[in-house]
Amino acid sequence: MDWDKLRIFHAVADAGSLTHAGDTLHLSQSAVSRQVRALEESLNTTLFHRHARGLILTEQGELLFDATRAMTKRLDAASARIRDSEEEVFGELRITTTIGFGSLWLAPRLSRLYEKYPDLNINLMLDERVLDLPMREADVAIRMKEPSQADLVRKRLMSVRMRLYASRDYLGNHDIPHAMEDLRDHRLICQNVDSEQVSAGATLVRELMSYELPNVLTVNNYFGCLQAVRNGLGIGVLPDYVAIDDPEIIRVLPDVESNAVPVFLAFPEELRQSKRISAFRDFVLEQIGEQRKRAQLIEKE
Repeated sequence: MDWDKLRIFHAVADAGSLTHAGDTLHLSQSAVSRQVRALEESLNTTLFHRHARGLILTEQGELLFDATRAMTKRLDAASARIRDSEEEVFGELRITTTIGFGSLWLAPRLSRLYEKYPDLNINLMLDERVLDLPMREADVAIRMKEPSQADLVRKRLMSVRMRLYASRDYLGNHDIPHAMEDLRDHRLICQNVDSEQVSAGATLVRELMSYELPNVLTVNNYFGCLQAVRNGLGIGVLPDYVAIDDPEIIRVLPDVESNAVPVFLAFPEELRQSKRISAFRDFVLEQIGEQRKRAQLIEKE
């Protein structure tokens, strides 16, 4: 059905008069009458009983008026929410990032985002696969390299390096390595070089493997590597941000690390004015700032 005709029908049914409806719609009485008649013809029914005192809905007209009234209420509610969204943050936000960063860095911090914006509904998609933001597979992404897709707003957040870590308990029960060759006396925990990961991490693992380590545990993501390290299974290759958040994880061989991995936040150009995106971006930058301060304090100790 033609929405313009339905809109005019609704105004006539609500006012009970062609003249009053015309005044509301800024249309002439004859124009309103023509649209109502055209709607009746398209439905092959009579919507109004016409008499000297005005218009009364027929049974079929009442059915249609119930429908247009419900539609109008929903449109009014949507309009109100759109106006509110210029000042408030609510609704679904689909975030994509890697399994490691999402599970080890982002997810533990989301409670602070919910404290600020309790009406925000987050869909967190952890995947090594790069989702297509311009095609709206997600609203915003945090990626371990600069996005190459066109029509994206991108911002560099920080850099990450892969380093070697062990738990305090593990180091209390084993000799601390002082050179790469000493790793032969420990179990190395890392991602398999063939698994999806940043190239800098894979390069570091290949370098470590060149020392012909006899005991290696490989896991297909950093979350699994961290759990193995926490439980004293050996020395693990992990992103540097885990040690800042976990005082029980200690860095070993401080001269060994990967090249810097850039971390970018990106979202489609058409979402530049989105309050949800802005709130999330500001939250991430705030959390990174706090983490940098903690890292500086740790370095001074």
